[in-house]
Parts: sequence; structure tokens; C-alpha cells
Amino acid sequence: MRPTKEQAKENRQRIVNTAARLFREKGIHAVGVDEVMKGAGLTHGGFYGHFKSKNDLAAEALSHAMLESLRSEPEFESFADFAKSYLSKAHRDAPDNGCTVASLGPELSRLPKGQRGVISDYIRTLIEQVEMLQAKAGNKKDRGKAIADLSSLVGALVTARAVDDEALSDEILAETIREVSSGR
Repeated sequence: MRPTKEQAKENRQRIVNTAARLFREKGIHAVGVDEVMKGAGLTHGGFYGHFKSKNDLAAEALSHAMLESLRSEPEFESFADFAKSYLSKAHRDAPDNGCTVASLGPELSRLPKGQRGVISDYIRTLIEQVEMLQAKAGNKKDRGKAIADLSSLVGALVTARAVDDEALSDEILAETIREVSSGR
């Protein structure tokens, strides 16, 4: 029996949610369609009723992940608060629910140009958020500093996740928070 339009819509959303989580957790290329469909509680054969290819799924899943990330962020009072949240141990330890760029950076750069627009939009939005926090603190908006600070946060999170020494990882987070928050 064919699913209703509503069931098909729900199934598609489950596939997208599952892919977004698995891609951030394991990497786009490390996760196959079978794993996504199994994680969504669906059969492999149903995939092509929703997507033409894994690349199409990846584009939608990444877009979904970034939008959800932006929606779930609280209203920060300062850049220091944003930095502390972004570089928290909880964020470091949950790449499947965290920043898509920090989880998948090198893989994102290998996506076809036509699929990276959503990533560019996400990065622009984060830069604008940092600029707004500059203004909120009574400072002039400084796009260059916002880009550098955001890049420091993403780089620190990637580096903290990469090392196998928890004390070093914690130190990377703490020192980056201290550095980007000084003078704010």
C-alpha cells in the first residue's frame, strides 16, 4: 500500500533529519544510503521515491542542519557568551547535533559549487550575528574581526575534537574563549 501524501512528507523529513545527524557524526562520504534509510526506519528501496541521488539528499540535509542550528541558538548577550556556548564541552562532544561547518568542513569544500550556496549563506549569517554582537557591546561593527573571530571558533572546535587528549582539548577550548573574548 502506498503511503499517503502526509506519510510521504513525514518519511522524507525523517530521512533528512537522520541524514543531517549521521553526516555530521560520521561524515558525508562515510554514510551510505542504506544506513540513512535504516536510521529513518525505512527500506533502501524507498529512497529513490524521495531523492534522485545521495548528493541531493546531502544538499537538503546540510541545509536542514544549518537552519536548525540557527533556529536553536539562544539570543546571546555578548560575543563572549556566544564563544562560551560554541566552544563548550557539550558542543565539542556532540558533533552530530552541532555546527555543520565544524563537523564537516573539509568535506563541504569538496561538494560541487552548486551545492555550497547554502553553506555560504550560513557562514554569512554567522558573520552577521557576530557583527550584531559587536554592536550590542557598543562597538563599531568590524566585519574583518567578525570573520577572524568566527574562524577562530570553528578552528578551535575542529582542533579540540581532533586531539585524543581531553586535557589538551579542554585547554584549546578555554584558551580560544579567553583570546577571542578579551577586550569585549
